[in-house]
Amino acid sequence: MIILLLLMLASHSLALPLLSADKDNWDLAEKYLHRFYDLPAGLQGRQRSSGAFQTKLKEMQKFFKLKVTGNLDDNTLELMKQARCGVPDIGEYNHFPQHLKWQNNQITFRILNYTPDLKKSDVDRAIRNALNVWSDVTPLKFKKLYKDNADIMISFGSKEHGDYNPFDGPNGLLAHAYPPGQGIGGDTHFDEDEHWTKDSSTYNLFIVAAHELGHALGMSHSSDAGALMYPVYSYTTGFPLSEDDIEGIQALYGPNPNHKKVKPKPVAPNKCDPMLSFDAVTELRGETIIFKDSFYWRLHPQMPEPEQTLIKSTWPSIPSKVDAAYENPEKDIVIIFSGIRMWALNGYDLVDGYPKYIHKLGLPKTIKKIDAAVYISDTSKTLLFIDEDYWSYDEMTGTMDSGYPRSIESDFPGMNDEVDAATYHYGYLYFFHENMQYEYSYTSRKVIRILRTNSILNC
Repeated sequence: MIILLLLMLASHSLALPLLSADKDNWDLAEKYLHRFYDLPAGLQGRQRSSGAFQTKLKEMQKFFKLKVTGNLDDNTLELMKQARCGVPDIGEYNHFPQHLKWQNNQITFRILNYTPDLKKSDVDRAIRNALNVWSDVTPLKFKKLYKDNADIMISFGSKEHGDYNPFDGPNGLLAHAYPPGQGIGGDTHFDEDEHWTKDSSTYNLFIVAAHELGHALGMSHSSDAGALMYPVYSYTTGFPLSEDDIEGIQALYGPNPNHKKVKPKPVAPNKCDPMLSFDAVTELRGETIIFKDSFYWRLHPQMPEPEQTLIKSTWPSIPSKVDAAYENPEKDIVIIFSGIRMWALNGYDLVDGYPKYIHKLGLPKTIKKIDAAVYISDTSKTLLFIDEDYWSYDEMTGTMDSGYPRSIESDFPGMNDEVDAATYHYGYLYFFHENMQYEYSYTSRKVIRILRTNSILNC
């Protein structure tokens, strides 16, 4: 099920040679691969240099779209240390090879007990809404029972809770569910040692339940980071299913016969796609935020992998398409542009009084969007790139500098005539255009080197 992965970038992630990590890390890796990737148990350390260990490690790395090394490197180890549920990523009931499903479209469920974290009515609503997510796109109907056995028995428990598949306390395994079938089949268990909420403060019961009940209907994990069935916990608003989720559940049960229209979540961009381009890039209190389609990546120099999240999950009031963004660290704000409007963030919080129109900056009304923006700390100027030209905004006076717009091609020799995103570090501008990144010396006025756009994402 859900894996809480805050996967962020480390600037220099080093692969650890097999057999060099300490005992605790190797023990963790063996247990992880045994539980989630069917690594044979009982060899007590002797298999760490074996082909089986490396094969399973590569399988895990491939699933999570990490660099496939077969080594217990920093990125892989960091992922293994994050909270997740007990459903294997290579579960026996993957619907593609075995098609395990309920034979009747009328499915019963029963809630055996309730968490004290929420009102009983809030739990009932979360479970019903989670089931509706799947019935909206299939012929499935769900009936609640108050006694006797149901197809799907739902309960909260901690540690060993009766199925010989124990939870492990707070922030470990969040929940698990069993595939369709007799007896324990379909049963769905939530770890009572977690704190369950109906908002984004900790673990949202509706989101976790929707994922787990997908397992109870026959769904396995998805490697699409935008899918509900991806093993990463991400708070989101709106309809949680992606195209991948919908295709999977309809392969089992068919479409909704009433042709109910739903708008699926967007497909998450692949950070290592060689043709990847960025919509916007900005710093935020030492982190780097990269916007692409309806998602953003969050990078931190002390963490090994970027974390990918829906924009609406973090900022529901910001449009799901960002055109440009920049940070002014002196004012401790980030400005985000979308169309003719702009928003201000203080940390991850929206600043009151926004959105405002971009023309408040002094741009003419004929400008409908900003392609890229970057703050130059040495001059306290913000450069705004629009089509083939750019403008200079004085952050100290709050006015647009005279003599602009000017030509990008003329003032930045070696650059293309359009810019998708830009950042500035220690005298160097980093321009992003399509799938290329240009390192540009601001003082020498020349391109120093050209890289792939997604090299910043550890690809």
